[in-house]
Amino acid sequence: MLPHLPLSALRAFEAATRTGSFRAAAEDLGLTPSAVSHAIRGLERDLGTVLFLREGRAIRLTPEGETLMRHVERGFGELALGIGSVAARRPHLLRLHAAPSFAAQWLVPRLRRLLAEAEGLELRIAAGTDYTRFLADEFDADIVYGAPPDGVGLVVLPLGTETVTPLCAPEMAPLIRAPRDLLGQVLIESDNKTVRWPAWFAANGLAAPPPRGPRFDRSFLSLSAAADGLGVALESRLLAEREIAAGRLVAPLAGVAEDVVYTGHWLVFPRAKRYGRPMQLFLAWLSRELGLPEPMN
Repeated sequence: MLPHLPLSALRAFEAATRTGSFRAAAEDLGLTPSAVSHAIRGLERDLGTVLFLREGRAIRLTPEGETLMRHVERGFGELALGIGSVAARRPHLLRLHAAPSFAAQWLVPRLRRLLAEAEGLELRIAAGTDYTRFLADEFDADIVYGAPPDGVGLVVLPLGTETVTPLCAPEMAPLIRAPRDLLGQVLIESDNKTVRWPAWFAANGLAAPPPRGPRFDRSFLSLSAAADGLGVALESRLLAEREIAAGRLVAPLAGVAEDVVYTGHWLVFPRAKRYGRPMQLFLAWLSRELGLPEPMN
C-alpha cells in the first residue's frame, strides 16, 4: 500500500531539487529553510530512505532521490498540463529571450506559422547576447548561441547541428571553384562566432590568410554584407536559409570543400517551466521545424 505523503512535503522536495538548496527552495515557496528541511526529513521518514546527502549547506540527491525526483517532476508537470487544458481558452504567454541572429534570421520569419500552429500561444521576444539567469522571472526560456553555462534546475536542449560554409553573392561564385580561391577574396569576419575562418581553412588543409575584410559582431550583418557583394561570409546555412532560397546568397564550394558541422544554438529553460502549456506548445513546434525528435523534452 502506498504511503500517504503530504503534498506540501513533495512540493518542498521538488523545489529543493530544482533550486539546489533548502534555502533557495524556502525562498521559492515562501517558507523558512527549517520548514523545508523539516518537510523533507518527514518525507524521508515516511519513505524509509534518504533522499539528499547533506554536505554543509550544500545538498546532493541520492540515487533514490534521483528516482523520486523524475516522478515528482513529471507528476507536478502533468498537474500543470491538466490545469492548462481546463484553462485552454486563455492566452498562453511565453516570454522568450534569443540570440539576435537566430531571432532575426530563423525565428521571426517563422512567427506566422508558429502562431497559426500553436493555437493560443502568445509570444514575447527579446534579443541579446547575454545569457538569461532566470533570477527575476523575466523570461521563460532562452535560445543561446554557444554552449550555455551550467545552472541548477535548468533544462538544456541542443537545437540540432548547423553547417558552416562560405557564402557569397551569385556574381562572385564563378571566381570561387576551390578552397584555395578564397585566399584572393575579401573574407568577411564574424567576431563572435564559434567557427571562424581559421577553423574552416584548417579543415580544408590550408592556412588562413591574415584578417583584412570587414568585421561584424552579428551573423545577420555578415550575411547582409555578403549578399550586397562586400565579400565572402563564413556562416551557418540555417541562419542563411532565406537569402539562399531567394538566390541572394550561394554556397560556391558546396560539394567541393569540407564544411564545419557543429551545434551552435541551445534552448535553455527552468525545469519548473517544462510542463507548462506555453512551453509544451513551443517545444512541439520547435521540434517539428528543426526536424528533431518530438517531443523535444
